[in-house]
Amino acid sequence: MAESTSRTLTPVDADVGATPYVSLVIPCYNEEESVEELVTEALGVLDRNDLDGELVIVDDGSSDNTWEQLSLWGEKDERLKLIRFRRNYGQTAAMVAGLDHARGEIIIPLDADLQNDPNSIPDLLAKIDEGYDVVSGWRKNRQDTFISRKLPSVIANAIISKVSGVKLHDYGCTLKAYRREVLDPVNLYGEMHRFIPVYASWSGAQVTEVVVNHRARKYGESKYGIMRTFKVILDLLVVKFLGTYGTKPIYFFGGLGFLLFGAGVLSAGYTLYEKYAHNVWAHRNPFLIISVFLALLGMQSLFLGLLAEIGIRTYHESQSRPIYMVRERLNVGDRRRGDAR
Repeated sequence: MAESTSRTLTPVDADVGATPYVSLVIPCYNEEESVEELVTEALGVLDRNDLDGELVIVDDGSSDNTWEQLSLWGEKDERLKLIRFRRNYGQTAAMVAGLDHARGEIIIPLDADLQNDPNSIPDLLAKIDEGYDVVSGWRKNRQDTFISRKLPSVIANAIISKVSGVKLHDYGCTLKAYRREVLDPVNLYGEMHRFIPVYASWSGAQVTEVVVNHRARKYGESKYGIMRTFKVILDLLVVKFLGTYGTKPIYFFGGLGFLLFGAGVLSAGYTLYEKYAHNVWAHRNPFLIISVFLALLGMQSLFLGLLAEIGIRTYHESQSRPIYMVRERLNVGDRRRGDAR
């Protein structure tokens, strides 16, 4: 698999047959102990609720017997669609591979460690039936340690909600439900999978949340520590910048440039004031160096904004990437500029 995790949600050509209603996308890494229960519970939820569905499970380069356990199940039940990475690429890459191979109308990611309860899936689908496009799980009674997991999560969720404007209690909960069409324009990189509700909301999707059951970890150890919170904050900066200035970066860099250049002019003015009011020679006044420094930074920021404008236009035009998303049409075709008349 290539390093890039950019993708477009399209059904896999090799999968022939009717499109299932729901696809459970499950990244897993060294989860051999939980595979038996995981698959049994997930298939049981589909059967008890008469859901036409599939399990798309991605082995993210496990070093234990996870793949062997999954293969045994795959031979018994064709609803299991299995993908195995050559090495460990990370949760987002595994999630992207699962989304690439999922065929369902509704996509539901699920952790493999059994802490997400598959029995909460009908609650997510009920909200989808009400007309929502994205339903996020909320682990209201989270079964994790307070200091290392719950407290950092509360802080991170509050910051993300404030910055993004999408108010959710639990961005870190993998258990979510998405309509397929809201995932089509979303390209994921790094560890951006937790921000899918933000991307979807900015594209006009209707987002809500529902309380889901959360269970204590039964097997193995968590693969995430408190340092993940700092990574989330850094990722949030990227998301906020792309969401606000993704199509007009000159507004950010140009505004910063004018601010810095203006500060340089004020500093130069104060240097002149010191010279004529208090007879302070300019070459002995540190404000002269500061004014030159700020003016140069301002000009650099302005030109950086121009370069960013060229880059973003090249990005959109080379990929024919739209700068808007249409919810529905009436008596009009899907025509874009440049299409044949």
